[in-house]
Amino acid sequence: MNRLAAIVYILVGFLGSSALPRDSTTYEDMSFWLKSGQKNLQENLAYRNNENRAKNVLIFIGDGMGISTITAGRIFKGQIKGTSGEEYKLAFEKFPNTGFAKTYNTDKQVPDSAGTATAIFSGVKSRYSMIGLDSKAKYDHCDETVNEASKVTTVADWAQKAGMDTGFVTTTRITHATPASLYAHTNNRDWECDTAIPKPYKYCIKDISRQLIEDEPGRKFQVMMGGGAQHLGLPMDPIDPDTCVRGDGLNLAELWTRDNPEGKLVTDAEQLMSIDIANTSKILGVFAASHLPYHAVKTDQVPSLANMTTQAIRLLRKNKNGFLLMVESGKIDIAHHHNYAKLALREVSELEEAILAALQQVSLEETLIIVTADHSHSFTMNGYPKRGNDILGFGSDPNKSNVTTYETLSYANGPGFFYHRRNDSNNVNETWRDLDQDRTRDQPFYAHMAGIYIKTETHGGEDVGVYAAGPYSHLIRGTFEQNYIAHVVAYAACFNDWPSHCDDAYHRYFYQVTNLGTAHESCLLFALLSTMLLLLISSQF
Repeated sequence: MNRLAAIVYILVGFLGSSALPRDSTTYEDMSFWLKSGQKNLQENLAYRNNENRAKNVLIFIGDGMGISTITAGRIFKGQIKGTSGEEYKLAFEKFPNTGFAKTYNTDKQVPDSAGTATAIFSGVKSRYSMIGLDSKAKYDHCDETVNEASKVTTVADWAQKAGMDTGFVTTTRITHATPASLYAHTNNRDWECDTAIPKPYKYCIKDISRQLIEDEPGRKFQVMMGGGAQHLGLPMDPIDPDTCVRGDGLNLAELWTRDNPEGKLVTDAEQLMSIDIANTSKILGVFAASHLPYHAVKTDQVPSLANMTTQAIRLLRKNKNGFLLMVESGKIDIAHHHNYAKLALREVSELEEAILAALQQVSLEETLIIVTADHSHSFTMNGYPKRGNDILGFGSDPNKSNVTTYETLSYANGPGFFYHRRNDSNNVNETWRDLDQDRTRDQPFYAHMAGIYIKTETHGGEDVGVYAAGPYSHLIRGTFEQNYIAHVVAYAACFNDWPSHCDDAYHRYFYQVTNLGTAHESCLLFALLSTMLLLLISSQF
């Protein structure tokens, strides 16, 4: 029954479609909606919790994929398929279990990817722009003693300890904030190269690239794929001037190859897809000097996220103990920062393709799949466009001549402000570009309107969706702190020293009481527990 219910949830909608055609003006009637509601009800009634051990764990991160991005992304994908779009469901929206994660950092109301990814992977919330350290450590300031006391472990550490194979793939640099939060510990997410670390701290901490190649759990990953050649010291053009370049002369990719003679270093799609998986122990894929290009403008030499995911799972699933894989569609976030709405939605579609590729290779009977975002963006879907209207089109009513034409998708802030602002008119009422006459709107790098100018658009602070299928995915429900996700993974996969369904230690904690805070806090806790015990004893007499 579990397997049947899972198949129904994941595949319903692919087999035969009653989707509204794109230009239809005849809409679904009462009968349609009553039948639709009953069908949804029956699917939920048929669902049974999967309480198998999660042999495999897949965590998909849509970086910056807030709810407005998911809604616009589903319409975008549906319209590509020739439907009105609103009724389409992305693959992960068919998962049976959904919740909301609160994304704030310990010190910020609106978060960044470093703090949020640390929470997702370690089970511990942390400060803004810091990776793998709890809030005792300070931003941009390295203190060896404090850092050592602040280090957190992650799902990658726990999986490796359990004998599972591990890895990650991303469309960003492999040293960027989200993937780095699986393996690194640093006071500044930008310390990706030795040259980025301030001089006073060069002997206090390794750069993120060295931590990946030299330290655990990084050096034990079976799969690492994405961009970031210049951070590893691997020659590749063109160099990105907006991020660091190594200054110590190390070629860390070459060192990795020396230390992993049965591994494969690949730098293009052809090399990746031709790997002899049966005779390969590890894959290091580096496909760009910095981030990978957007899918809409990449060449065939750059693998898609689905390509990387497919090859990663093919290698990792050789381990009889199972695997843990993190997959990030990281350029959703980067597109939003530039107000490139069309590119952002295309990267959401890229994430869906990777999820569909994964579903073809694993069984949901033994694989927990979680899809979420680290944070949202200041991205809005507004106006009153008619059903089936181009999601990249206008939100204003074309029949009202006295209303300024505006787009359905816009941003609260970002660089799009100055693109749309007119400075060539003497008429004070001619404030903005005439969108009807703008011939650049169909281009990939077209910037949507932003209400306030900022060089780089900001994140949004609202909760993000968490979608889950597979063993113990029913634990993803309600609204919870973002760090809860790691605890669900540990419980479902039965990681060592974590409370899980595989033993009776439901009330055991991974950290000892003395690690919950300062010694003073521990004494207070002990005193409280002692008082409660005395009250309990006295109540028996």
